[in-house]
Amino acid sequence: MLDDYAQRVADDQVWVLEEAGLIVGILVLEETPSGFLLDNVAVLPDRQGKGYGRRLMAFAEAEARRRGFAAIQLYTHALMTENIALYRRLGFVETRRGNEKGYDRVYMTKRLV
Repeated sequence: MLDDYAQRVADDQVWVLEEAGLIVGILVLEETPSGFLLDNVAVLPDRQGKGYGRRLMAFAEAEARRRGFAAIQLYTHALMTENIALYRRLGFVETRRGNEKGYDRVYMTKRLV
């Protein structure tokens, strides 16, 4: 939440999903020393449940493959049980849990074939 999004945009880490000129979702992807990170994915609340999140996730996986990564990583807050369940349905597996920057996080990875 405290990210410098102007810098992320300048670093080509941010994508948007538009529908009829309205931004309905965003995606932040980052190459890190430990791999390809899906740093943020969000869909407007009134557009959730319509497949936009899955489209963004599919794009993230395609972008990871395009860049030559064999996996994509993400983390979420441990209390976000619905998100964790969704990521599991999409093929992510939990790799560890830990506290970082005061947040209880669940780290997940999906191998790309």
